[in-house]
Amino acid sequence: MMNSLYRDKENFLKYLDAIRGYSPLTIRSYNDSIDTMLRESEIEISEGKVRINLMSLRLKIASLKSKSISCKLSAIRSFVKYLRSEGKDVELRGDESIKIPKTLPKPIAHEHILHALEHAEPTAKLAIILLYTLGLRISELTHLRLKEIDQGWCRIHGKGSKERDVPILKNIAELIGEYQLHSPSVEYVFELQGEKLSENSLRYIITKAFAKVGLKVTPHQLRHTYATELLNNGARIADVSELLGHASMATTQIYTKLGNAIKMDHYRKSHPLCNNVEDSQC
Repeated sequence: MMNSLYRDKENFLKYLDAIRGYSPLTIRSYNDSIDTMLRESEIEISEGKVRINLMSLRLKIASLKSKSISCKLSAIRSFVKYLRSEGKDVELRGDESIKIPKTLPKPIAHEHILHALEHAEPTAKLAIILLYTLGLRISELTHLRLKEIDQGWCRIHGKGSKERDVPILKNIAELIGEYQLHSPSVEYVFELQGEKLSENSLRYIITKAFAKVGLKVTPHQLRHTYATELLNNGARIADVSELLGHASMATTQIYTKLGNAIKMDHYRKSHPLCNNVEDSQC
């Protein structure tokens, strides 16, 4: 009887490929998750009904990170949903979701960024400035074309082939012009010997620049810092969401929680009644 579930799994994976258009990597992940479920769970099949209890599986994978567990459970639920759509009577237990904390890297203090810029090489300096003032992903920075920077705006090619226009200050555009005088390129802002610089190359250049001043900073932290600075200084969440290229404002709202935490910390340090926590309710 278990053999029928393995056949169902193969049909499910073919469905994900042919109908849903999932990537080979995603399909492989689903395959691994379902195989683990079939191997480690308590499965009872009787009178045409399939009962799957995931508790033994949950104990087996308990040491994994919350996100990994959540992804495995999601794949299993999708498989069960597929089975039900095929007319099978399936009962699933122990699939309760776990809460994944929505955490973000801490934003970088403005003075730390300025300090790194003082000691950065020209390519690193421009890359850091563009990430910090445009809120780009490293992939978007790599694909930034010279012809798409015009009259105070940049055309950004984001995730899922989506495009957005982001304002660029005149002095930042001038920095790009100055950089081109010493490191001329044909199509992209960052090129080497006529070839576009890769994401890994730019990432290495940026992290190396911060390491030079004793800081461990990733390109994505600069994007987080951009968003946090805008929100903390009164920008509308809808505008920031559009500037970041988020598909939903719900994603951008994570930054407001981060900003509120920072504001609370500043409040506690600044308000006279909160300086001595033992004597107040702060």
